[in-house]
Amino acid sequence: MSSQSSRYVRIIIDALRKIDYIKPADIPNIDLYMDQVTTFMDKHLESSKRYTEDKLLTKTMINNYTKNNLLPPPEKKKYSRDHMILLIFIYYLKNIISINDIKCILEPLSELFFNNRGEDIDLEGIYREIFDMEKEQAGNLGKDVIRKFECAKKTFPNVSNEEEREYLRKFAFICMLSFDVYMKKQMIESIIDGDLLGGRQEQGQEKKKSARAEDTSKQG
Repeated sequence: MSSQSSRYVRIIIDALRKIDYIKPADIPNIDLYMDQVTTFMDKHLESSKRYTEDKLLTKTMINNYTKNNLLPPPEKKKYSRDHMILLIFIYYLKNIISINDIKCILEPLSELFFNNRGEDIDLEGIYREIFDMEKEQAGNLGKDVIRKFECAKKTFPNVSNEEEREYLRKFAFICMLSFDVYMKKQMIESIIDGDLLGGRQEQGQEKKKSARAEDTSKQG
Protein backbone atom coordinates (compact mmCIF):
# COMPACT_ATOMS: atom_id res chain seq x y z
CA MET A 1 0.00 0.00 0.00
CA SER A 2 1.08 3.58 -0.52
CA SER A 3 2.58 5.97 2.01
CA GLN A 4 -0.92 7.43 2.31
CA SER A 5 -2.19 4.02 3.46
CA SER A 6 0.67 3.72 5.95
CA ARG A 7 -0.36 7.08 7.36
CA TYR A 8 -3.94 5.79 7.54
CA VAL A 9 -2.87 2.82 9.67
CA ARG A 10 -0.80 5.06 11.95
CA ILE A 11 -3.93 7.11 12.56
CA ILE A 12 -5.80 3.92 13.51
CA ILE A 13 -3.05 2.85 15.92
CA ASP A 14 -2.98 6.32 17.48
CA ALA A 15 -6.75 6.15 17.86
CA LEU A 16 -6.43 2.79 19.65
CA ARG A 17 -3.99 4.32 22.09
CA LYS A 18 -6.37 7.19 22.81
CA ILE A 19 -9.42 5.04 23.50
CA ASP A 20 -10.95 6.00 26.81
CA TYR A 21 -11.32 3.45 29.56
CA ILE A 22 -13.52 4.02 32.54
CA LYS A 23 -11.04 3.56 35.33
CA PRO A 24 -12.36 1.91 38.50
CA ALA A 25 -11.49 5.07 40.45
CA ASP A 26 -13.64 7.15 38.06
CA ILE A 27 -16.86 5.28 38.85
CA PRO A 28 -18.85 7.41 41.32
CA ASN A 29 -19.16 6.18 44.90
CA ILE A 30 -22.60 7.78 45.20
CA ASP A 31 -25.87 6.61 43.69
CA LEU A 32 -26.91 8.40 40.50
CA TYR A 33 -30.19 9.31 38.85
CA MET A 34 -30.78 8.24 35.25
CA ASP A 35 -29.68 11.57 33.73
CA GLN A 36 -26.47 11.48 35.74
CA VAL A 37 -25.75 7.94 34.54
CA THR A 38 -26.12 8.81 30.84
CA THR A 39 -24.07 12.01 31.30
CA PHE A 40 -21.28 10.08 33.03
CA MET A 41 -21.09 7.41 30.31
CA ASP A 42 -21.23 9.98 27.52
CA LYS A 43 -18.40 11.97 29.04
CA HIS A 44 -16.07 9.06 29.83
CA LEU A 45 -16.60 7.16 26.57
CA GLU A 46 -16.71 10.14 24.24
CA SER A 47 -13.74 8.97 22.17
CA SER A 48 -15.66 5.77 21.35
CA LYS A 49 -18.19 7.72 19.32
CA ARG A 50 -17.97 7.39 15.58
CA TYR A 51 -19.93 10.60 15.10
CA THR A 52 -20.23 13.42 17.61
CA GLU A 53 -24.03 13.19 17.65
CA ASP A 54 -24.00 9.47 18.56
CA LYS A 55 -25.61 8.49 21.86
CA LEU A 56 -23.66 5.88 23.81
CA LEU A 57 -26.34 5.14 26.37
CA THR A 58 -29.92 6.40 26.51
CA LYS A 59 -32.72 6.20 29.06
CA THR A 60 -34.59 3.82 26.76
CA MET A 61 -31.58 1.49 26.57
CA ILE A 62 -31.17 1.40 30.36
CA ASN A 63 -34.89 0.76 30.88
CA ASN A 64 -34.75 -2.07 28.34
CA TYR A 65 -31.76 -3.61 30.09
CA THR A 66 -33.70 -3.63 33.34
CA LYS A 67 -36.84 -4.96 31.62
CA ASN A 68 -34.84 -7.79 30.05
CA ASN A 69 -33.09 -8.64 33.36
CA LEU A 70 -29.64 -7.61 32.21
CA LEU A 71 -29.57 -5.00 34.95
CA PRO A 72 -31.11 -5.12 38.44
CA PRO A 73 -33.75 -2.41 38.95
CA PRO A 74 -32.61 0.86 40.56
CA GLU A 75 -33.26 1.63 44.21
CA LYS A 76 -35.60 4.62 44.50
CA LYS A 77 -34.74 5.59 40.90
CA LYS A 78 -31.02 5.67 41.71
CA TYR A 79 -28.23 3.54 40.24
CA SER A 80 -25.40 2.28 42.43
CA ARG A 81 -21.72 1.73 41.69
CA ASP A 82 -22.54 -1.91 40.94
CA HIS A 83 -25.18 -0.80 38.43
CA MET A 84 -22.56 1.34 36.71
CA ILE A 85 -20.11 -1.55 36.48
CA LEU A 86 -22.74 -3.78 34.87
CA LEU A 87 -23.68 -1.00 32.43
CA ILE A 88 -20.04 -0.66 31.37
CA PHE A 89 -19.84 -4.41 30.71
CA ILE A 90 -23.10 -4.24 28.73
CA TYR A 91 -21.81 -1.30 26.68
CA TYR A 92 -18.76 -3.21 25.47
CA LEU A 93 -20.44 -6.59 25.03
CA LYS A 94 -23.44 -5.32 23.04
CA ASN A 95 -21.16 -4.32 20.17
CA ILE A 96 -20.09 -7.95 19.77
CA ILE A 97 -22.80 -10.35 20.93
CA SER A 98 -26.57 -10.46 21.20
CA ILE A 99 -28.58 -9.09 24.10
CA ASN A 100 -29.68 -12.61 25.01
CA ASP A 101 -26.07 -13.83 25.13
CA ILE A 102 -25.14 -10.86 27.31
CA LYS A 103 -27.92 -11.85 29.66
CA CYS A 104 -26.50 -15.40 29.86
CA ILE A 105 -23.11 -13.98 30.82
CA LEU A 106 -24.21 -11.27 33.23
CA GLU A 107 -27.08 -13.00 35.00
CA PRO A 108 -24.74 -15.19 37.11
CA LEU A 109 -22.55 -12.13 37.76
CA SER A 110 -25.52 -10.22 39.18
CA GLU A 111 -26.81 -13.19 41.17
CA LEU A 112 -23.45 -13.93 42.75
CA PHE A 113 -21.82 -10.54 43.24
CA PHE A 114 -24.32 -7.65 42.99
CA ASN A 115 -24.58 -5.68 46.25
CA ASN A 116 -21.52 -7.41 47.78
CA ARG A 117 -22.96 -10.92 47.70
CA GLY A 118 -19.63 -12.55 46.86
CA GLU A 119 -17.64 -14.10 49.69
CA ASP A 120 -14.17 -13.46 48.27
CA ILE A 121 -14.69 -10.65 45.76
CA ASP A 122 -17.24 -8.02 44.82
CA LEU A 123 -18.19 -6.46 41.48
CA GLU A 124 -15.67 -3.67 41.93
CA GLY A 125 -12.88 -6.20 42.47
CA ILE A 126 -13.96 -8.10 39.35
CA TYR A 127 -14.03 -4.90 37.30
CA ARG A 128 -10.57 -3.89 38.54
CA GLU A 129 -9.09 -7.24 37.52
CA ILE A 130 -10.74 -7.17 34.08
CA PHE A 131 -9.71 -3.53 33.59
CA ASP A 132 -6.05 -4.27 34.38
CA MET A 133 -6.04 -7.27 32.04
CA GLU A 134 -7.61 -5.40 29.12
CA LYS A 135 -5.38 -2.37 29.56
CA GLU A 136 -2.37 -4.65 29.23
CA GLN A 137 -3.82 -6.29 26.11
CA ALA A 138 -4.37 -2.97 24.33
CA GLY A 139 -0.68 -2.79 23.37
CA ASN A 140 -0.80 -6.30 21.92
CA LEU A 141 -3.83 -5.32 19.86
CA GLY A 142 -1.89 -2.51 18.21
CA LYS A 143 0.92 -4.89 17.30
CA ASP A 144 -1.56 -7.35 15.83
CA VAL A 145 -3.16 -4.64 13.66
CA ILE A 146 0.27 -3.69 12.29
CA ARG A 147 1.04 -7.34 11.55
CA LYS A 148 -2.22 -7.70 9.61
CA PHE A 149 -1.52 -4.48 7.74
CA GLU A 150 1.94 -5.71 6.69
CA CYS A 151 0.38 -8.96 5.50
CA ALA A 152 -2.27 -7.11 3.47
CA LYS A 153 0.43 -5.00 1.80
CA LYS A 154 1.75 -8.16 0.12
CA THR A 155 -1.54 -9.13 -1.49
CA PHE A 156 -2.50 -8.70 -5.18
CA PRO A 157 1.08 -8.19 -6.45
CA ASN A 158 -0.01 -8.94 -10.02
CA VAL A 159 -2.55 -6.12 -10.24
CA SER A 160 -0.77 -3.49 -12.32
CA ASN A 161 -3.23 -0.64 -11.88
CA GLU A 162 -2.02 1.20 -8.79
CA GLU A 163 -5.44 2.57 -7.82
CA GLU A 164 -7.08 -0.86 -8.10
CA ARG A 165 -4.23 -2.52 -6.19
CA GLU A 166 -4.51 0.07 -3.43
CA TYR A 167 -8.23 -0.54 -3.09
CA LEU A 168 -7.84 -4.35 -3.08
CA ARG A 169 -5.16 -4.24 -0.41
CA LYS A 170 -7.33 -2.04 1.80
CA PHE A 171 -10.15 -4.49 1.20
CA ALA A 172 -7.87 -7.38 2.20
CA PHE A 173 -6.89 -5.51 5.37
CA ILE A 174 -10.54 -4.93 6.30
CA CYS A 175 -11.35 -8.59 5.62
CA MET A 176 -8.52 -9.74 7.89
CA LEU A 177 -9.73 -7.53 10.73
CA SER A 178 -13.33 -8.65 10.16
CA PHE A 179 -12.40 -12.33 10.10
CA ASP A 180 -10.58 -11.89 13.40
CA VAL A 181 -13.71 -10.41 14.96
CA TYR A 182 -15.87 -13.14 13.41
CA MET A 183 -13.71 -15.96 14.77
CA LYS A 184 -13.60 -14.48 18.26
CA LYS A 185 -17.37 -13.99 18.21
CA GLN A 186 -17.75 -17.67 17.30
CA MET A 187 -15.51 -18.61 20.23
CA ILE A 188 -17.55 -16.47 22.64
CA GLU A 189 -20.79 -18.07 21.47
CA SER A 190 -19.27 -21.55 21.81
CA ILE A 191 -18.30 -20.79 25.41
CA ILE A 192 -21.79 -19.47 26.16
CA ASP A 193 -23.43 -22.51 24.54
CA GLY A 194 -21.05 -24.93 26.23
CA ASP A 195 -20.62 -25.91 29.84
CA LEU A 196 -18.16 -23.22 30.96
CA LEU A 197 -20.83 -21.24 32.78
CA GLY A 198 -21.55 -23.92 35.36
CA GLY A 199 -24.18 -25.85 33.40
CA ARG A 200 -26.62 -22.95 33.36
CA GLN A 201 -27.00 -23.18 29.60
CA GLU A 202 -28.46 -26.67 29.74
CA GLN A 203 -31.20 -25.45 32.02
CA GLY A 204 -31.99 -22.45 29.87
CA GLN A 205 -31.69 -23.66 26.29
CA GLU A 206 -35.41 -23.53 25.54
CA LYS A 207 -35.64 -20.10 27.08
CA LYS A 208 -32.70 -18.96 24.98
CA LYS A 209 -34.25 -20.24 21.74
CA SER A 210 -37.45 -18.29 22.30
CA ALA A 211 -35.50 -15.19 23.34
CA ARG A 212 -33.28 -15.43 20.26
CA ALA A 213 -36.26 -14.86 17.97
CA GLU A 214 -37.19 -11.74 19.95
CA ASP A 215 -33.58 -10.58 19.93
CA THR A 216 -33.38 -10.96 16.13
CA SER A 217 -36.52 -8.87 15.66
CA LYS A 218 -35.04 -6.11 17.85
CA GLN A 219 -31.80 -6.04 15.90
CA GLY A 220 -33.72 -5.88 12.62
